[in-house]
Amino acid sequence: MEDGRKAVRVRLSGRVQGVSFRLWTRTEAERLGLSGWVRNEEDGSVTALIVGAEGAVSTMMNRFWKGPTGASVASVTSQDVDAGQEPNGFRIIG
Repeated sequence: MEDGRKAVRVRLSGRVQGVSFRLWTRTEAERLGLSGWVRNEEDGSVTALIVGAEGAVSTMMNRFWKGPTGASVASVTSQDVDAGQEPNGFRIIG
């Protein structure tokens, strides 16, 4: 990662499936100029890879606590990761 860029893997739990959380995440990430992906997990959580400028990543981390209308976020955990080659754009996967 070049200077000033950050990659974070995020896991969100609570009422985060069935409320368009993945679509909301992609929209917010694109607004912030972030790349990466988001997916639903079998246990009802949502996982995302967020890559971009440190300030934008920080803003997205704060926005995760609110989420889309209908969501009730119980926890947001994250870990810094090496994203390798930065993904192009932001995708909903899985």
